[in-house]
Amino acid sequence: MIERVQVLFLMFFLLISCEKDEGSIGSENEISTSINKIMPLGASRVEGARPDYESYRYELWKMLKDGGWTFDFIGTLDDEAAYPDYNGQSFDEDHEGRGGWTSGQIASGISTWFEQTGAPDIVLFSSPGGNDGLQNLSFDEALVNINSTIDYIQSANPNVTIIIEQLAPAHSDIMTQDLMNYLSQMQEAVTAIANAQTTSSSQVIAIDMFTGFSDDLLADDVHYNGNGAKFIAERYYGVLANVLEK
Repeated sequence: MIERVQVLFLMFFLLISCEKDEGSIGSENEISTSINKIMPLGASRVEGARPDYESYRYELWKMLKDGGWTFDFIGTLDDEAAYPDYNGQSFDEDHEGRGGWTSGQIASGISTWFEQTGAPDIVLFSSPGGNDGLQNLSFDEALVNINSTIDYIQSANPNVTIIIEQLAPAHSDIMTQDLMNYLSQMQEAVTAIANAQTTSSSQVIAIDMFTGFSDDLLADDVHYNGNGAKFIAERYYGVLANVLEK
């Protein structure tokens, strides 16, 4: 059973997340023509909520700029937070991170988002099933939803690269035995999903976000602080540098 303190935290977290989502829809943009259209996809760890906690997106964007890559973050949402310009350039805030959303909600929403953004070349699939675990939802249904999301992405772009996280843990204070078991199962399942869903034209790559991750990388029970955001961004960049097109 999820402990009372975790339930109270989750209720507060979901309330704040839903309030943020209502005002976070980005303006209508033309469909990107970049050779590297990247969609950051997931929940609040993608969304971020400065100054309370960070998304990895800003740190990753800076790394990609330093690497000289041509790319465009895409998504139907943008950020209300303030980000400093970097080398004279403004942060590309577009993303598809929806705080508190479960795997089922993401699977249901993905087709609508793609209609607005066009199909990405690369999807960064963050913390799949993470909110399902926090809400004590079915593990098996989460797997169905994750696979369904990947199926749709590949149908929209048969050449897409999907980088899917083996998610970083929550703070040890709320990691009950049930959550630890869920996390371990999901990490193994993500590897299996990546292997099964990879095709001759579409790579699905599992990325380890849990090895080396610790409580001091969190701003609260589940979200990244600045160092945590850099940790996750560095892991993503290590894979992206091998799959991006020049």
